[in-house]
Amino acid sequence: MKYQYWLSNIPGVGCKTIHRLLGQAGSAEEIYFLKKEQLEKLSGLSDRQVHAITDRKKNWDLEEKYAALGENGISFLSCEMESYPRQLKNIVDAPYSLYIKGKMPDFSKRRVAVVGARMCSEYGKAMAEQIGEKLALCGAEVLSGMARGIDAYGHIGALKAGGNTYAVLGCGVNVCYPRTNQKLYENILSHGGIISEYPPETEPIAQLFPARNRIISALSDVVVIVEAKERSGSLITADFALEQGKDIYAVPGRVTDALSRGCNNLIRQGAGIINSAEDFVKDLELYTCNDTTQENFNKLLLEKDESLVYACLSLRPKSMEELLKKTGFEMPQMADVLQRLIQKDFITESFKNYYIRKI
Repeated sequence: MKYQYWLSNIPGVGCKTIHRLLGQAGSAEEIYFLKKEQLEKLSGLSDRQVHAITDRKKNWDLEEKYAALGENGISFLSCEMESYPRQLKNIVDAPYSLYIKGKMPDFSKRRVAVVGARMCSEYGKAMAEQIGEKLALCGAEVLSGMARGIDAYGHIGALKAGGNTYAVLGCGVNVCYPRTNQKLYENILSHGGIISEYPPETEPIAQLFPARNRIISALSDVVVIVEAKERSGSLITADFALEQGKDIYAVPGRVTDALSRGCNNLIRQGAGIINSAEDFVKDLELYTCNDTTQENFNKLLLEKDESLVYACLSLRPKSMEELLKKTGFEMPQMADVLQRLIQKDFITESFKNYYIRKI
């Protein structure tokens, strides 16, 4: 594993070059022990890259650097390892390596990416947070890029619901970017993980960010775009998702709103429409994902007074009198709430003025 770590840390040698080298030399360990003359005979390597590889062997303490990973709580995966996510293996330009702080997504659960504009509206923030929250309440995991705006609010919504969320960065996992998201960074580490294909101390550079979008979409089952201009970077994620065969959803907006043009165009091209967070989780059939999340899903569909009455009910019939005592409601309000719950198919009147939950 240490040779794979070394190979992922050579300046100017990216994942395309690494995959080309592996095709010729076989493994990271074999590449490590190649002499300069042997490297020069490999196709696709420039003189500068040959120099970078040989220099990284001579002037880089591999043992010390590799040991520091564990000391800093960072896990390392490469595509040469069995534990490398299969979701990434067959995508175009699959990352050779992954650095993980915290944990990786749970691939037995539904995973949804929530991405969008950095300079977003209050409406966009609210929608991203609601979607993240509803997804987490239903047992799904939320992925994004921890950027300002929509990304951040998607994470915040998931955390608000006590769910797991994961950030894929365009810099190293030890670097919080933007710095104003430090608290969010820490919360994600406590309830999910920070992931990057770049070495831990890599500083944020503009050209690194578009590439991370292919990882966000590949690790997700569904990609949601919340606010995007016509030429938004978020649409890069949608392009990757389309290429990878993932479902794409978008939040519609006013036709005169520049922040909605990207989303409205996606919908025109066939993306799913998110009219509300509740409808979205229903559309994904997340409410049937497992028994333990059914209760949480019920809460999403109910008004506050309905939730209070529903919480008082069980599979044992409860009388109107019991419910009035437990809730403190007056008779007219209780009658109205019970009627709404019956119409929504959450409860039934087992016999006159006695009510039970429906299975």
